[in-house]
Amino acid sequence: MRKVLIANRGEIATRIARGCRVLGVASVAVYSAADELARHVRAADEAVCVGPPESAKSYLNIPAILQAAKLTGADAVHPGYGFLSENVEFMHAVEAAGLTWIGPPAAAIAPIQSKTAAKAVAQAAGVPTAPSAIVEDDSPAALAQLGERIGYPLLVKPQDGGGGKGMQRVDRPEDLPAAVAAARRIASAAFTSDRLFVERYVEHARHVEVQVLADRHGAVVHCFERDCSLQRRHQKVIEESPCPLLTAEERRVICESGRAFAAQVGYEGAGTVEFLFDPRSRQHYFLEMNTRLQVEHPVSEVVLGLDLVVAQLRVARGEHLADILGEPLSQRGHAIEVRVYAEDPATGYLPQTGRLLRVEWPDAPFVRVDAGFQSGDTVSMHYDPMLAKMIAWGRNRQEATDRMLAALAETVVHGVVTNLPMLAALLQTEEFRTSQFHTGWMDAHWGQEAPGAGDEVADLVLHALAAAGPGGPLAQVGSSGGSARPGAGPARTADVWDGLGGFRLGAKGVA
Repeated sequence: MRKVLIANRGEIATRIARGCRVLGVASVAVYSAADELARHVRAADEAVCVGPPESAKSYLNIPAILQAAKLTGADAVHPGYGFLSENVEFMHAVEAAGLTWIGPPAAAIAPIQSKTAAKAVAQAAGVPTAPSAIVEDDSPAALAQLGERIGYPLLVKPQDGGGGKGMQRVDRPEDLPAAVAAARRIASAAFTSDRLFVERYVEHARHVEVQVLADRHGAVVHCFERDCSLQRRHQKVIEESPCPLLTAEERRVICESGRAFAAQVGYEGAGTVEFLFDPRSRQHYFLEMNTRLQVEHPVSEVVLGLDLVVAQLRVARGEHLADILGEPLSQRGHAIEVRVYAEDPATGYLPQTGRLLRVEWPDAPFVRVDAGFQSGDTVSMHYDPMLAKMIAWGRNRQEATDRMLAALAETVVHGVVTNLPMLAALLQTEEFRTSQFHTGWMDAHWGQEAPGAGDEVADLVLHALAAAGPGGPLAQVGSSGGSARPGAGPARTADVWDGLGGFRLGAKGVA
């Protein structure tokens, strides 16, 4: 493996380029016309434009990506996550082009692409699953029988989707027909498949996922677990490792379930097996497997001292896990990750777009920032508005929390409204401090609005100052006004930030 094409963008593409550099492997970025100056383009050794801003014509354009690999002489492809990362057609196309696919083989993914098929694999591996059934008949009578058999509350879920799209919670029998109709409509639009199933809803569940790693020689290990229960509409907001709720024995059992599932499908590379954990019964239930790297993989890396991207590359080169890991893995301390988004939590979490006038990420011991943006970059309407992931490590959960709060306070993002105030508020709630939350807690208690409203007046002023530029009305504010003082060096023209002096936007969200 000499040169890896990274079929992705943003912070994950930047992260993969860094992993390639560790092994002395060259990297190739692909980018759309909207991302010509993006950070991931600058992070790679080479870069190729693969199309216009629309994802379907660029980052999802398989022929264009393969042509970029050919033009640059890349001999391997890393898909990152999202976009084409779990697309079997893309995997086959990469291999047909004579390139190494950095990820699991298509044969390991095909049996679990459907959630119902994945549950059958879990059962074959002896992994617990929640009661469920396929929706084959939408008539009121058939749905009534189905609901009675599964029990309420239940979830209506697309068989072929992910990311929480189309999921409908149903608490009463009379609401099931409408939920099924809505789920079919959403699934058909999002996944071009309207196949559904229903599953018993586990109330007040924790979302616990097990990181797994497998080589091409049959060895499979688990890399312990993460707690991803702080979610908004089934989208993760804050993750941590280890899960503070599990006992040592519960951790051993759930991690072994993850390893057993990966072994059952003949997995290769890094993947994640997800579970729901019921704090009342202390039982866990298989949810799904993500056959790629996860957004939240850094919390596992930090507590394990393991570079999962480098491990992926070494597995793809055919190395043995025993050589990659060196010694048995163990968790050390506690890590917390937050996702920094350009969004306004106070207005229904609406995505924000625009130029980032000033960005300062924290630079502190035991704090890691996987950023996809820096000052001067533009947040586009075409892509996910995640700006960065911030990870803090501590000897215990409280120390990790304290370090994260300090890091959030030091972070500066001007130009768009972000969720930074909301993240800080979440970490200071009694529920987080005592770990008494669940997957539905944020939606129930924070609803459509959350701390972090943007101060529209301050935001407009900031944009006006930036637009004025170095030659604007504030250009001479703070300058000496005459000839330079003796020994002071050459006089300079102050820029817009000189004019602001000690001014800093307050706690209303332009953080």
